[in-house]
Amino acid sequence: MNATAVALGLKANWKQFSLLVLINAFVGGMVGIERTVVPLIGAEEFGVASSTLIVSFIVSFGVVKACANLVSGQLADTWGRKRVLVLGWLFGLPVPFIIIWAPNWGW
Repeated sequence: MNATAVALGLKANWKQFSLLVLINAFVGGMVGIERTVVPLIGAEEFGVASSTLIVSFIVSFGVVKACANLVSGQLADTWGRKRVLVLGWLFGLPVPFIIIWAPNWGW
């Protein structure tokens, strides 16, 4: 096996760093949208008037995300990051299509 030297620093890794910044911007944007749109959807679509109840969805999302990150981190240490990432993509990929093709919101 022929190992190559690891290049450290921003100058040597500017492409990866730029991609990381872009991905974090998209994630931050989605979190921002979630915090503003979810209360509106809860109020208009589902008739939920309590802001505490609406905010509880966002809090529960954060708790579940933190637990999922903990488990996926342990799995990544065991199985490897790429395998866990691909497995996550395989689980997440059908979700938008399930939502798109659902007959109604109560389905």
